[in-house]
Amino acid sequence: MSDYKTEMQNCMETLKRGGLILYPTDTVWGIGCDATNADAVEKVYALKKRKESQALICLVSDYKMLNQFVEDVPEVAYDILKYANKPTTIIYDDPIRVAENLIADDNSLAIRVSKDKFSNELVKRFRKPIVSTSANISGEKTPKSFAEISPEILKGVDYVVNLQRSKQSGKPSAIIKLTNDGKVTVIRK
Repeated sequence: MSDYKTEMQNCMETLKRGGLILYPTDTVWGIGCDATNADAVEKVYALKKRKESQALICLVSDYKMLNQFVEDVPEVAYDILKYANKPTTIIYDDPIRVAENLIADDNSLAIRVSKDKFSNELVKRFRKPIVSTSANISGEKTPKSFAEISPEILKGVDYVVNLQRSKQSGKPSAIIKLTNDGKVTVIRK
């Protein structure tokens, strides 16, 4: 079993060169890449066979990083995140400094502050948001464990993290859309 530090280093190198990683997150196993690299984001869409109109989620390490990639974070977002009792992704209006092909047609972006030790530290060290989308082909069932990830996904990424492989994944995150005009919509509980 390789060690935590080695896994972190291998992920960093892969992300920096525009590659895709398969990594454990605070919810399910995720396919990740540099959220500021349009070519890397394109590879994720291609691997998942997903239309670009179906936006992807990004992970950030904390509120400070969140504020660097969203023009204006609504105050209510902090309350939602503070009191959430499970991983919660918020869709924000007016994302900035991320790859254009990551931004939805309505100029929004789904972002989660990761609470998982490994994914949070990875994002913190990388200093940029990392894409986090479930490790499956679009339309197929989300794998509940590493063992359920399809060979096509495993072969399609540049690096697979060798940690937490026996752990059952959590559920996908709750998703809430916050618009700048104060409207709050629950997309997924």
